[in-house]
Amino acid sequence: MDEYKKYDQDEFNETFFYEGSDLGAIYTKEKTTFKVWSPDASKIILMLYDKGYNSKPYDKIKMKKDEKGTFTTVVSEDLQGVYYTYEVHHGKTIYETVDIYAKACSVNGQRGMVVDLDSTNPEGFENDTRPTFVHPTDAIIYEAHVRDLTIHRSAGCEHPGKFLGLAEVGTTSPEGLATGIDHLVEMGITHLHLLPIFDFGSIDETKPELLQYNWGYAPVNYNIPEGSFSTNPLDGTVRIQELKQLIQTLHKKGIRVIMDVVYNHTQDSSESNFHKTVPYYYHRLDENGNFSNGSGCGNELASERPMVRKYIIDSLLYWVEEYHVDGFRFDLMGLHDVKTMNEIREALDQVDATIITYGEGWTAEKTPLPVTEQAIKNNIHKMPRIAAFSDEGRDGIKGHVMYRDQPGFVNGAINMEETVKFSIVAATEHPQVDYDNINYSKKPWANQPHQTINYVSCHDNLTLYDKLVETTEGLDMETRIKMHKMSNAIVLTSQGIPFLHAGVEFLRTKNGDENSYKSPDTINEIVWHSKYDHREIVDYYKGLIRLRKEHPAFRMTTTEQIQTHLEFIDPSVSNTIGYTITNSANGDVWEDIAVLFNANTSEVKFKLPHFGVWNIVVDGERAGTETIRSFTGDEIVIKELTSMVLYSNEKQVNEVKVVERNKTNFKNVAVAAGVLGAWWLLRRGKKK
Repeated sequence: MDEYKKYDQDEFNETFFYEGSDLGAIYTKEKTTFKVWSPDASKIILMLYDKGYNSKPYDKIKMKKDEKGTFTTVVSEDLQGVYYTYEVHHGKTIYETVDIYAKACSVNGQRGMVVDLDSTNPEGFENDTRPTFVHPTDAIIYEAHVRDLTIHRSAGCEHPGKFLGLAEVGTTSPEGLATGIDHLVEMGITHLHLLPIFDFGSIDETKPELLQYNWGYAPVNYNIPEGSFSTNPLDGTVRIQELKQLIQTLHKKGIRVIMDVVYNHTQDSSESNFHKTVPYYYHRLDENGNFSNGSGCGNELASERPMVRKYIIDSLLYWVEEYHVDGFRFDLMGLHDVKTMNEIREALDQVDATIITYGEGWTAEKTPLPVTEQAIKNNIHKMPRIAAFSDEGRDGIKGHVMYRDQPGFVNGAINMEETVKFSIVAATEHPQVDYDNINYSKKPWANQPHQTINYVSCHDNLTLYDKLVETTEGLDMETRIKMHKMSNAIVLTSQGIPFLHAGVEFLRTKNGDENSYKSPDTINEIVWHSKYDHREIVDYYKGLIRLRKEHPAFRMTTTEQIQTHLEFIDPSVSNTIGYTITNSANGDVWEDIAVLFNANTSEVKFKLPHFGVWNIVVDGERAGTETIRSFTGDEIVIKELTSMVLYSNEKQVNEVKVVERNKTNFKNVAVAAGVLGAWWLLRRGKKK
């Protein structure tokens, strides 16, 4: 394998790096230009087919060797709907492969397809615009699988499990409650994070009756939507049009779309389209010359190589420009190099700086990529516009994901306060966090709060409810619900970017299945009856989301703001956390806010920062922005396993009331009092 070491040498890259934007099949009605990069190929033949599978090519065209290791040919006729592959000759080895730049494909992705992309646009798609969005910390992300949201009959969809099913509006459960997209609008989320929607393997699209299921982390064709989510995978244009319709509908409803992208590995190794095009270039090799397996899935892409980096950036820009995607979540982001991630961010910023980028700041297995170059949490400071998931907060709040029966702060663990505080300040530097007592990191890894994704559950591992069941044997449902509410009350009031797992708002369960990537619908589906059964919990989550959206103090934009305005309260007992956000942080209309968590099984008294009138807006039963009750004082008793948010716009200092919130109104009251006093004196004089 020594011959492939040349791929990492400057001489090879300078000779063969191709900067052009015309790789793939560039269609017009008059002609289609095909161009493929394969610098080591001795010959490439374009194979044209009139069917997507089980047919022989009706034409074979030898491609001409062109600049920088490319091969090209032009077919001067209308090829809309024609299928194609490349026959790539590497010495005595011959591969037939799908174009890695293909924009459409046949069923199961077996052949590329020439497509007129303009013809796939839904009506009005050219006028589609992204919903208004200002700062990353304004995001409230909701993660879901396309099929999960609509496949159960209680979703009330005409196209269950499809792009079009999720695009349906006005769907309701048998109890008359909103489902699907209307439920997302009702919850108030800003971004819908969709598990992989590009063409992935593991599902036979020709047999929908088999009710196959897969999360989609088995990439085949990166620039093509998944066929099993379309109403007709046999027609290569249908999946494109239907995904565009879904994104257009979500945008109309004020929701942005995030794609879960898996550029860290391919489904196959030596059988992948990448390897067949340029053997051993796109994948990393280990010290023995074998495919490196940092992904745990058999291989990993070599993002540090110029043409791999170019491919990833080209692909992301294609999804943004052609489909109007609004953000990307990078699977096993640690397998990408820092330079690639920064160049991705720079390229996206040139299109729209509000496009969100975040990922898993770790690898699955050992990788040859040097640690200093890996896009992991500890290198996030090198990637100022990229965010990473906080596994510290995730496991600190409800327990380690790899140990089913290990609890966290809300469900009985001790000494988790500092780890939860680390999450509250979005993994940034704060003088009141003891970093020696954080569960994983021993120092802040985020420069700014927008670099941290806070969460307690996602598609991986146990759902939040199932985790609580595993760690609270013998406890009643009411107690578990209290823990459940507190878990995401912490997430939704913390600084940084909050992330919710679909269905968590009504106690979603997968019956203890912690790796449901290919489990049946009976495990993965959202059962919308649960929304009716747990309406009070849904309302609680809605209230927390509304609180966050209406009060910018919970989404400060800089570390300096957090250090200035957020102060932790000295705990009176263990298993409690309290903090204040003071002085109208980030322009909030609430002067002082107190956020309190009592994870004990008995009530606890908290000391508040000042004596005054306090208004409770979140307690163990309700959440939102409306006052539940008010009291005057400087301390409060909080029940067991309860979260509380309070605010104060007036306080008393040395028995003199100071009104903080609206000084203009105070002046108006004074003026009115003066006028009334003058009138009374005049009236009194007349009587005399």
